[in-house]
Amino acid sequence: MTAHAGPSRPTAPSTRAVGYAYPWDFHGDPAAAHRARALGLDAVAVAAAYHSVRSASPLHPARRLTEVPHAASYVPVREDVWRGRRLRPAPAGWLPSADPFGDACRALHGVGLDVYAWTVLTHNSHLGRSHPDLTVRNAYGEHYSYALCPSWDEVTDYCVTLVGEVVENGRPDGLVLEACGPLGAVHGSHHDKAGLAGWSTTDQQLLSLCFCDACGRRYTGAGLDPAHVAARVRSAVGRPGPADSVEDVLGLEVAHALRAVRGTTVGRLGTAAAERARAADPGVRLVLHAAPDPWATGAFAAVGSVPLPPVDVLVASCWDPGPAGETALRGLRALAGPGTAVGGYLQADSTWGADGVADRVARYRAAGMEELHLYHLGLVGDEGLRLMAAILAAAGLPADRGAGPRPEV
Repeated sequence: MTAHAGPSRPTAPSTRAVGYAYPWDFHGDPAAAHRARALGLDAVAVAAAYHSVRSASPLHPARRLTEVPHAASYVPVREDVWRGRRLRPAPAGWLPSADPFGDACRALHGVGLDVYAWTVLTHNSHLGRSHPDLTVRNAYGEHYSYALCPSWDEVTDYCVTLVGEVVENGRPDGLVLEACGPLGAVHGSHHDKAGLAGWSTTDQQLLSLCFCDACGRRYTGAGLDPAHVAARVRSAVGRPGPADSVEDVLGLEVAHALRAVRGTTVGRLGTAAAERARAADPGVRLVLHAAPDPWATGAFAAVGSVPLPPVDVLVASCWDPGPAGETALRGLRALAGPGTAVGGYLQADSTWGADGVADRVARYRAAGMEELHLYHLGLVGDEGLRLMAAILAAAGLPADRGAGPRPEV
């Protein structure tokens, strides 16, 4: 199906370059913003709400590792907004600043770069452990503590309120939405040890179907028997046989009904988040990490079976050096309306090889990539920065394109 992404908005430039970073990458490192400018980026997406992580800082002058103990908001958490809610973001109490995102914004605006607020919605093990009833529950009854399920109105309300607070308090030039839908069996918890199970892609997709009470009610409303569907999932996971898709396992009628429910959940959350962001700032540029596969299991929202939220950019994961990135880009290009750009999320790692940069970028461009989204400015060392520069050059973007300090607002 072809969906069109919301109202007509000004067409984005044919190529933009966005780097990703954490707010602590700029704390104590006055050179960090200048390194981003020297690469030739247009903008930096700084984490405004993010999950727990252990990150390296190979170029920071004072530290090498940062361990973030739990998901947090890096814009101020206003008590009057969150009072009385079960779901509320935790502040980043381990950082010395009350406004880490704002500090990074000022540093980047000072060298002439736009700042996007990189906002992770449903991936939150801190809240999931505290409220397991609101998390994704698989066909075996097992909860994914890292994955809030947006079939719950309480979860959707939390995500939409978080977006409003990020845009109102952070005043970003753009907003990047990640985990804008239910996570599944992949992109999971700390020290994940599921890799040796030998599960196929279809197994992972089946294990990502949610059977929490809220999803169960939605399945029943769509004419499905949740207990029967869960039993069919359990009978198929890990079993050898000819099944090579969710449709093969569950049958077309059941699979299509499930797709419709999942798509509605993703579309409802994405549209509500986009509308809340635009209510706070009509000019904010909206970016959605998205996957065209309706059974996608990770932090890229499965948009293949739903009218797209009204965003300006759809970004596909291109971390895998194989054809998966090109397939995702083509899929998003087919779904996006003519005023919606398609970006590729590229990780500066060893999979690029010594001589394959130009070819890989050309293949992505041919598949529909109009924007570069580069991961991750704070995690790479000098070699990673050189690779990022080579990727930008292959896309025809020169380093340090003359950005200057922005005027104070």
